[in-house]
Amino acid sequence: MRTSLHATPKENWEDVIPHRADTLVTGMDAFENFLVLYERNGGFRQIRISGTDGLTNVSNIPFPEPVYNIMPMRNPEYKTDVLRFAYTSLVTPNSVIDFDVKEKTWRVVKQDEIPSGYDANQYVSERAYATAADGILVPISLVYKKGLEKNGNNPTLLYGYGSYGFSLDPSFNSNRISLLDRGFVFAIGHIRGGSEMGRAWYENGKMLNKRNTFTDFIACAEHLIAEKFTRQEKLAIMGGSAGGLLVGACLTMRPDLFGAVVAQVPFVDVINTMLDPSLPLTVAEFEEWGNPQNKAEYDYIKTYCPYTNLAAKDYPSLLVKTSWNDSQVMYWEPAKYVAKMRSLKTDKNPLLLVTNLGAGHGGSSGRYDRLREWALDYAFMLDQVGIKE
Repeated sequence: MRTSLHATPKENWEDVIPHRADTLVTGMDAFENFLVLYERNGGFRQIRISGTDGLTNVSNIPFPEPVYNIMPMRNPEYKTDVLRFAYTSLVTPNSVIDFDVKEKTWRVVKQDEIPSGYDANQYVSERAYATAADGILVPISLVYKKGLEKNGNNPTLLYGYGSYGFSLDPSFNSNRISLLDRGFVFAIGHIRGGSEMGRAWYENGKMLNKRNTFTDFIACAEHLIAEKFTRQEKLAIMGGSAGGLLVGACLTMRPDLFGAVVAQVPFVDVINTMLDPSLPLTVAEFEEWGNPQNKAEYDYIKTYCPYTNLAAKDYPSLLVKTSWNDSQVMYWEPAKYVAKMRSLKTDKNPLLLVTNLGAGHGGSSGRYDRLREWALDYAFMLDQVGIKE
């Protein structure tokens, strides 16, 4: 919007770029000769460049890969034709880009080096769409090694979060290479509850719409199987914190769909936690999950709460991780969840509880301790999908 420098709150502001229902504006940069808006549209981050009026000479910076992530960087120079931003993807390591607005060319100023060696040409990324239970198309970002055959026999890791409007943008992670080189497909489900597709995507995955988050993720898993990327026995799912609620809820809804589950500091006892206002996050999160003291919201939460919905049945292999000093998901939540599942489950699949006695919600903070945690998660998944080395 635009107004006079001398405007008072009583004076009207003028729309320069009106609200667009399909676009979420996340930031801006102003320069002497052009204006930059950072936006989300169609599940992708975009960089919109225009004249200083915001309306003329409008164009979006083109990006070279089908799935990617960009992040604004500091641009302190006002009189310049160069915009600096960060670029990465599931294939491309974190890079610093200088984009010449006049020439519409970009230059890689710096790119992270992978000391162990890395050849991006060996890998392929793509965007797919799963059809949710209500017909909505849910984006999936995928990466795998070139030459992969869609024969239903590939080990696959499906990752998700889907809460608080937080978006899981497809970015590079060198830890993931060890999975890809063993034939894994890595997938991110951009499910409702995040903001990948705009504000409405978040609103339709919270409170009394929360089940959309879980059924979207189930649809992503079903799509990967239907497209012969993998099959049930070789499909692992992973999520942490609210993402642990995600995999926990999907586990109780569709225990037949997954071969292995990794739940990191999972929020799995939603009803009892949200009934305890003495906990640091409970009251503030009534707007995310609902207040179970209200009957309608209690009844709705009860339909998906992982702890509440455990029953005597077969479950897939499960690794549950918690931290003794976690102030966001108290250690007793995962512990009581595992204890209840052990008393009910009718299968002989592994059910492991790992408690980190020296960490908080984010797990180990030391570089090598952190890598050991990821190595444990990967080793569990590799073992359960039949990869022994």
